Amino acid sequence: MFDKIRKAFGGSEKPKAETKQKIESAPEVEETAAPVAETKQETATNKPRIGYIHLSGCTGDGMSLTENYDILDVVLTEMVDIVYGQTLVDLWEMPEMDLCLIEGSVCLQDEHSVHELLEAREKSALICAFGSCALNGCFTTYARGGQQAQPKHESFLPISSLVKVDVALPGCPVAPEMIAKTVVALCNGDMEYLQPALDLAACSNACGCDLLNNIIRQGLCSGCGSCALACQTRAIDMVEGRPTINTDRCIKCGSCYTMCPRSWLPLTQIKKDTGL
Repeated sequence: MFDKIRKAFGGSEKPKAETKQKIESAPEVEETAAPVAETKQETATNKPRIGYIHLSGCTGDGMSLTENYDILDVVLTEMVDIVYGQTLVDLWEMPEMDLCLIEGSVCLQDEHSVHELLEAREKSALICAFGSCALNGCFTTYARGGQQAQPKHESFLPISSLVKVDVALPGCPVAPEMIAKTVVALCNGDMEYLQPALDLAACSNACGCDLLNNIIRQGLCSGCGSCALACQTRAIDMVEGRPTINTDRCIKCGSCYTMCPRSWLPLTQIKKDTGL
């Protein structure tokens, strides 16, 4: 299911399914049941294998992942197999995965987190920066050490600082609907829907200041209000049709910038379309 996506990134082939245990000969009354069970097992192994890793953050994205929304419940139980993740799967050794959702920034003083991130990159066909902390650091960029319960942890970076990121889902936290639609798009190879998430993977700096400098002050704002709706801390108010940013409330999650429709188009194209 991820073949088209992997080909675009030059990724490895889908991890091979584990060798099935041979079924010993059974009495005649059970002969018809064995092929049915084997068929179900083969169907299960064809599902995309998804893992979840939490590094440094508030676990809000993990809560969105496990929220019992109807569509998300169907996606996680019928369309994919969750094969790795704290609190989600009783498994300590990291398996091969088609997609790994990584929440939180990576702390350079935490050797376990650094090792887990590098191992996930090695064992995953695709890495997703899951939420704003993983994407651009979000509020963890304010940490300078001394905080409970890890006072020695003082350097937090977006995961793209250490590994290649293929897909990014912004948000603080990521909306369950966005998770579901992205997973479905990956399963179907819907590149048109995935393109913004693919482009965003290369972005590690997107906060209210970027919105102010790159969009508003450039005269590119259309006044749609998407940034104000996306802001989790209500740091953006629409005043006379234009966003006003309260920098004291901004936590640098990047949701406003990534949700702005003007931030996705090249500057030359926007100026051409608007006649600037």
